[in-house]
Amino acid sequence: MEKKIKQKGLVFVVSAPSGAGKTTLCRAISRIFPALHFSISYTTRPPRPGDVNGRDYHFIDPEKFQEMNDRGEFAEWAEIYGYRYGTSRIILEKVLEEGQDVILDIDGQGARQLREKKLPGIFIFLLPPSVEELEQRLSRRKTEGKAAMEERLKKAKVEMAEARWYDYLIVNDELEKAKEQLKGIILAENCRRERMNNVLEDILTGK
Repeated sequence: MEKKIKQKGLVFVVSAPSGAGKTTLCRAISRIFPALHFSISYTTRPPRPGDVNGRDYHFIDPEKFQEMNDRGEFAEWAEIYGYRYGTSRIILEKVLEEGQDVILDIDGQGARQLREKKLPGIFIFLLPPSVEELEQRLSRRKTEGKAAMEERLKKAKVEMAEARWYDYLIVNDELEKAKEQLKGIILAENCRRERMNNVLEDILTGK
């Protein structure tokens, strides 16, 4: 009997301005799809209270990050507010080869790198309901001073303008609604004809 070739997994790339809730949404969707691999980024940012190494990020020093980057170990990386973040190319390729879907919670810089590298991914941008609401969310976090807040809001407007090239846009007004929309995208992309061709052929040939 001819051995079937395992189909590669899909990459769902989720970006958003700081404070729009992309990490919360990605972790929520991972609970709906337990087989969906949540990619954990490497970062030079120091852990915040409550952060767990290996769950929230892989926390490493700048020297280690540079060594990994020099060896080409990152599928993408970006510097954000003085700290660097990167996605492991080795882990990403391994998971996809095993046929498992992956969700990446990454900055717009990293998403653009993946697109320029012709990664066959599905690019999703998470929008806040308004700039005013985004400002309120950032204020509630109480992690930035006034100058840092203004910088984040300025960057957010630039990032939202970049959302025009993404495949899907979701407005995160209510988490449950945003979660259902992201769930719909994942289900729909897995039902595309090109991914279901093997199933179709099996049905037509009676296998």
